[in-house]
Amino acid sequence: MTTLARFRDWLIAHPLAFDATLAAGVLACMVAASFVEPYGMHGPHFGRAPEGISVTLMLVSAAALVFRRRAPYLVLVITVAASLAELLTGEQRAPVMMAVVIALFTVASTTDRPTTWRFALPIMAVMTAVAMLTSKLPWYAQENLGVVAWAGLAAAAGDAVRSRRAFVDAIRERAERAERTREQEALRRVAEERLRIARDLHDVVAHHIALVNVQAGVASHVMDKRPDQAKEALAHVREASRSALNELRATVGLLRQSGDPEAPTEPAPGLARLDDLLATFRAAGLPVELVHADGDEQLPAAVDLAAYRIIQEALTNVQKHAGPDAKAEVSVLRVSRNLEITVLDNGGGQDAAAPAGQGRTPHGPPPEPDPGARSEGGHGLIGMRERVSALGGTCTTGPRYGGGFRVHAILPLSADSPSAPTRSRKCP
Repeated sequence: MTTLARFRDWLIAHPLAFDATLAAGVLACMVAASFVEPYGMHGPHFGRAPEGISVTLMLVSAAALVFRRRAPYLVLVITVAASLAELLTGEQRAPVMMAVVIALFTVASTTDRPTTWRFALPIMAVMTAVAMLTSKLPWYAQENLGVVAWAGLAAAAGDAVRSRRAFVDAIRERAERAERTREQEALRRVAEERLRIARDLHDVVAHHIALVNVQAGVASHVMDKRPDQAKEALAHVREASRSALNELRATVGLLRQSGDPEAPTEPAPGLARLDDLLATFRAAGLPVELVHADGDEQLPAAVDLAAYRIIQEALTNVQKHAGPDAKAEVSVLRVSRNLEITVLDNGGGQDAAAPAGQGRTPHGPPPEPDPGARSEGGHGLIGMRERVSALGGTCTTGPRYGGGFRVHAILPLSADSPSAPTRSRKCP
């Protein structure tokens, strides 16, 4: 950094010192100009000395400029008064108008435009009139008319500086606001991603742990009398636990950093794996019928994943709460620009007709009842509702007339579909 740049930075950091330096410079210019004889025989030359009153007025005007930031209006009044006094009393005029120009510039740069011209116009009119009346030159001499030009130039320059400062401040404020908005958007996306991962973890764990629980209970129940069937149940337990570990590894793998090794490459589950999902429930003893008529067109990734998870969670609830003789029906239908998913069970348990959330007899002898698992207080239906709401769809759940339970979800396939609802409803 050069010496001049360091000096400039120091003056910016010390405004009073800057104003004192400016006042000294203005005083030097006024004193030097007061020695100039503008109308000599051979043109302007240093051929006169300023009067005592002129020197005093120049000193007063320059001293006032030191406080131009603290009291701009008072400084303007002092400099204007000194300039008028010089015009009225000085036979050889000293350029005290220089201090008025600086003071008027300061006022214009620190206030608004109407206030600037409310001060500038009367000052221009009064000082020009006094200069014309007291000058030995003709009223139209350039020295007299120059007062208008200098005062107008000071006001215009100050107003331009103020406008530029306001423009720069507005740009800086917009940039800061945009930065805050980007940070808030990033935080919102992080929160949404965490919620999505939490839903996936819940669906995976709830599904596979329910299967493990049922099969382990069956194995324990038939261990002594039918060891072959117990061995088969334990094999299902092993397969379900392996699947759970694989899905957990894939889901948690989303949290890896870009440079971490062994990043998951398996795609997210969708309706293409629906048959494999239903096979796990059938192997656990839950008969499931499927009606699948969603067409061959590929579904949006978010809709495909949500449909798979909704069916998985609904069947997990059937497995846990619908009773030993329960049967389930799953339908995936494409209606217009929507995908409709329905999961029904016949509620074979003892409390099949009980309202949702009051518990149902578990499937198989070993598992303990899980009251409230189908109510809004459980995470299963909340997860369904959040998935559907995130896609702008609707979700209804509740007991069926005559026994059983029903889960019905409508997922719009496109945001601009006329049949897609504009506001999602909570699962009742």
